[in-house]
Amino acid sequence: MMFQTVKPTKVFQEVVGTLREALRVLEQKGLIEIRLGVGGGSVVRSVDAGRISESLGLLIRSQKVSLSHLTEFRVGVEGSIAGQAAERRSAADVRKLKNLLVVAGGCTKNGHRGRDELLEVDKQIHMAIAAATQNPIYQSVLTSIHDNIHRYYDRFLSMDDRELAENYRDLCDLVAAIEKGDATAARQLARGHVQRFSIHMQRRAREEAAEPKPSARRSAPVPKDGSRRKRSI
Repeated sequence: MMFQTVKPTKVFQEVVGTLREALRVLEQKGLIEIRLGVGGGSVVRSVDAGRISESLGLLIRSQKVSLSHLTEFRVGVEGSIAGQAAERRSAADVRKLKNLLVVAGGCTKNGHRGRDELLEVDKQIHMAIAAATQNPIYQSVLTSIHDNIHRYYDRFLSMDDRELAENYRDLCDLVAAIEKGDATAARQLARGHVQRFSIHMQRRAREEAAEPKPSARRSAPVPKDGSRRKRSI
């Protein structure tokens, strides 16, 4: 029997080219892996929380996220995280949070000198709360936020003695609610904390925008004859 070779049509070639391009884009985005050889092909990759965190961090660092955007996001996410942490926390989670609070209390007593140390412990407390949810995506997203939020803190948060004490009280109240397993209180406390400190930063941002910008000193006008008048004493 004679078999006739069928040449691929132009339409078929265009479809194949489009599919190849689509697969290449998906591979670049890390959504699939193209394996060669026998048994190879396009394989869908598992969700990588690290890639989610990296993308979010890049968005924040690009300065395309305003304070209001960040606040809106954090109020929803960190409120949910705190509520779920209260429902799922273990005795080990509570011990770790309390130990971190002891360190935070020492930083607070040092006043503004302990600002940077307190912010670092504050971050560790938020990470410990996220870990208590047992949800790796929450942990990854919150890590990305707190790894990059210092850009806003350094610029818009004075963290004077009053704000340091306020921050410490908020952390104590939040950990207490999580220890009790009160998800509703934990959720409300986390949201209130984010909102109030966002108000502090937004006020500083408005003050910064209203500050007069330094202008070049105007030189005295020169007379038409080219001579300068002497200043009277």
